[in-house]
Amino acid sequence: MSEHIAPGTADAPDGQASPGGFRPTAVAATELGAIGRWVGLTVAGAAADVHVTGISLNSRTVERGDLYVALPGSARHGADFAATAIESGAVAVLTDDAGARLLALAPDISVPVLVVDEPRAVVGRLSALIYRSQATDGSSPSLFGVTGTNGKTTTTYFVNSLLQALGKRTGLIGTIEIVAGGDPIPSLLTTPESTDVHALLALMRERGLDAASMEVSSHAVSFRRVDGVVFDVVGFTNLTQDHLDLHGTMEEYFRTKAELFTEERARAAVVTVDDEWGRRLAAEAGLPVTTLSTLPAAPSGSADWTVIEPRPRGLGTEFTLRSSTGVELRVHTGLPGSFNVSNAALALVMVLAGGADPAEVQAALDASDPFTVAVPGRMQLVSAQPAAVVDFAHNPDALARALEAVRSTDPASRVIVVFGATGQRDQGKRPSMGAIAARLADVVIVSDDDPHDEDAAAIRADVLVGATDAKESERLDCQIMEVFPRDEAIRKAVELAAARDTILVAGRGHEVWQEVKGVNLALDDRVELRKALTARGFTVLEDDRIES
Repeated sequence: MSEHIAPGTADAPDGQASPGGFRPTAVAATELGAIGRWVGLTVAGAAADVHVTGISLNSRTVERGDLYVALPGSARHGADFAATAIESGAVAVLTDDAGARLLALAPDISVPVLVVDEPRAVVGRLSALIYRSQATDGSSPSLFGVTGTNGKTTTTYFVNSLLQALGKRTGLIGTIEIVAGGDPIPSLLTTPESTDVHALLALMRERGLDAASMEVSSHAVSFRRVDGVVFDVVGFTNLTQDHLDLHGTMEEYFRTKAELFTEERARAAVVTVDDEWGRRLAAEAGLPVTTLSTLPAAPSGSADWTVIEPRPRGLGTEFTLRSSTGVELRVHTGLPGSFNVSNAALALVMVLAGGADPAEVQAALDASDPFTVAVPGRMQLVSAQPAAVVDFAHNPDALARALEAVRSTDPASRVIVVFGATGQRDQGKRPSMGAIAARLADVVIVSDDDPHDEDAAAIRADVLVGATDAKESERLDCQIMEVFPRDEAIRKAVELAAARDTILVAGRGHEVWQEVKGVNLALDDRVELRKALTARGFTVLEDDRIES
């Protein structure tokens, strides 16, 4: 999912409502006086005895007993919605000076108001205090966090799948869904707001879960969505160009990721050292680090764990993971691509860093094949002839890896790619993605991703410049075309495909809505691809099936 939520209040028009259903059923009350002291304020008189049993940034999800946090947004201030929050049961408001001035003008604010300089700077730790989200008595689930540009979603699914194979009850907080031991809840953000994160962790503890995995995006760190969270193990996949619209430079992007790798935020780390950013992170991290190399050509002993002897098995790969002390584990993933070898190896080493016994892990790998779990929209196979794959690849590195992964050994097989670029995001990656597609695909169909409020034709033009320049300057033998809207582009790809070809629809993965000029249009690449394949008489696979 492309992160595009502004760092303002969830009540502001430019934000989205936080999803509900995250809270534990019982929360011990915290007196407002104690909350006041915690943020450096004195709450006098009867107000100090007000009992707080929840916290919310969103007036639409306030429950009785909540502390409502009114944050400034880019268009509206959360204080504008305080009356709604109070009607829903908020017993107090926390805000800044601007919010306090707005509340002073409102005639119907009948609850105590706490004023601090930067409410967002305290809301995460306040949420941890109110929900007691990570107990010190061992009753809280072990928490695994995964960060990096690419591979976060698949790695968290792999961590959970391996833990389940080890007999653990698990939870998940991520791009696709949130699971807390019950039915999945569709996710709006890679990482929810800090109020929801802490409520979820408390819910997982209440339900007796053993462990949980969480995707941690750079947006989550920048917008303080994981403040107050302490991970048992945090893992790093890689760092490539993305989100520079937020961070400005790769250096700032790296520094944001690196904030997770401190003793304040995690107890241990596993860092993939396949790129220079990973090697730097491993050297600079302020907590115990286990290093992982997944490159076949890596020198022996260059990392604590190394992937060796990768070899094809079906659509996936089997490989050996060897430690610097001589421990070896036999591993298989049914998902295609060398990057899924990296994801599986990282998940495995994270579980080991969390205290799992290698012998028990090997038994679980042999018995359950946990890294062949289907991950919606991540190298998801829709048909076998032609091979038709939907993937979330939405930046240059991910697109290159996906195209390399789907290339058949059959010299007569062509790769047909459908992709675009997201509007109002890092514009510098658009020509790069076009050039990569021209180099690695035989037929390049440039279409729309999520234009948002930007002109879709202008976005396609930026991508096409990169593709056509690469084709001309490098004398590439590929066909380039522009087809829109996206469902028509998918139908065109299928129309051009022969049974031995491969179709890759990249960029949107599991997403089911396309945002165009503020309107969400129903669009699921997997559904459109299945429909187009069926219409041509090709056989499609069952939903989420992985062939191995």
